[in-house]
Amino acid sequence: MITVLGSINMDLVTVTSKDPSLGETVMGEQFSTIPGGKGANQAVAAAKLGAEVQMIGRVGDDLFGKEYLTHLRNVGISTKNVKPVTDEKTGIASITVYEGDNKIIVVPGANLHVTPEVVEGCKEEILKSDWLLLQFEIPMESVEKALEIAHKGGVNVILNPAPFAHIPKHWFEMITYLTPNEYEAEELYTLYKSEPELLNRMKEKLVITKGSQGVLVFDGGKETLIPALKVTAADTTGAGDTFNGALAVALSEGRDLKSACEFAVRASGLSVTKLGAQSGMPSREEVNSI
Repeated sequence: MITVLGSINMDLVTVTSKDPSLGETVMGEQFSTIPGGKGANQAVAAAKLGAEVQMIGRVGDDLFGKEYLTHLRNVGISTKNVKPVTDEKTGIASITVYEGDNKIIVVPGANLHVTPEVVEGCKEEILKSDWLLLQFEIPMESVEKALEIAHKGGVNVILNPAPFAHIPKHWFEMITYLTPNEYEAEELYTLYKSEPELLNRMKEKLVITKGSQGVLVFDGGKETLIPALKVTAADTTGAGDTFNGALAVALSEGRDLKSACEFAVRASGLSVTKLGAQSGMPSREEVNSI
């Protein structure tokens, strides 16, 4: 079983042909509410690929929260540990799309209620997992609590350090694989450039996503680039989340790192050929057909 501890957001997307100035009102072209949040995205990616997945998170006691719980269950994800927070709103991302660029305002809402106490309360569920998947859109102290529980219980962990934040040194021994993108990897190297021994030990845990170039892994100290699929991209939103969900699935099935990354690269490559983050995530049959 794969456990995903993380954020649950509803994306409120407005498409406009004119970017309004301060105080100006313009007419938009399209509006959509789309399930998002890095945690939920990764859980959906894994579930669509056929894995047994449980989500740990929080939604508000509002309409978005009810809609999201129904959505997760319809995908086949266990929501036993996704509970509504009284008098709180579901996290949202307000996204304005103008000429292909995004302006995004995130309001965490109920995600901030994923406290260390909540994580401790899910300890037994975490310990039943083959892999635990984490990101940084919930409080950092809750991520640390989950790492401690998993490490003591021998549960494998994938940490996707996004959005990037300072990673304490003592975390590295508790992480099985760390999956930054190029920007996040550069921030990580900068953070610990004065400690080359630590960086060398960390390399074997690194899986660096490089967009259209593919994924860089370190096998026995040797860099190996796994090339991306050659596809025509329609929407790259959620490609990284698809990769992380698919990586957890492949590793939970006993594949070695290189084979697992090849599987995840195929899944993330397929995801960019369709519009939407979760809606573009492929099924197992689609990935196997390549």
